[in-house]
Amino acid sequence: CAFLIAMTVGYLNTSNAAIGDSDPVKLDAIQLHCMAQNIYFEANNQSKTGMIAVAQVTMNRVRDRRFPNTVCEVVFEGPIRESWKTRNNAELAQEDRIFYPIKHMCQFSWYCDGKADVVPYPENNIGWRKAQDVALEVMAFDRYSGIVEGATHYHADYVDPDWNKTITLVTKIDNHIFYRWD
Repeated sequence: CAFLIAMTVGYLNTSNAAIGDSDPVKLDAIQLHCMAQNIYFEANNQSKTGMIAVAQVTMNRVRDRRFPNTVCEVVFEGPIRESWKTRNNAELAQEDRIFYPIKHMCQFSWYCDGKADVVPYPENNIGWRKAQDVALEVMAFDRYSGIVEGATHYHADYVDPDWNKTITLVTKIDNHIFYRWD
């Protein structure tokens, strides 16, 4: 699968076959990896349809002017704070400082839940492979674009955030409920 992604990224970057020059979503290995991480950590326990729905919400946010312009920026959006290890060193260069997301304040809960964001045994992990495949299908070939009808938000069905009362309910897939701004 990694070979297929590398070959596809190389082909698309040289030919722009699937993504035109005017598309703000540029396909590269880093963006694919960010998308695969988001799919894996948000929907690894979901069906393929559930994984696709998470990917489409991510893409809908990239295309929406209210969110950042790349997949990685969307996935890792949220407030950060400097580590105590670097905060007290006034002489340390900015690029050497360490920052962490503020727990439970990110757009996607897995990124700032305090747990290690490591895919276990990635070379043999079926869920990780599925997440990579879905990332490629959605980003390189724009498959399944209407599955969540423009949704930019979702939450698990076992929580009831306040924001869900201010936007339009779209659908429920597996244990995620999807919404969009109208």
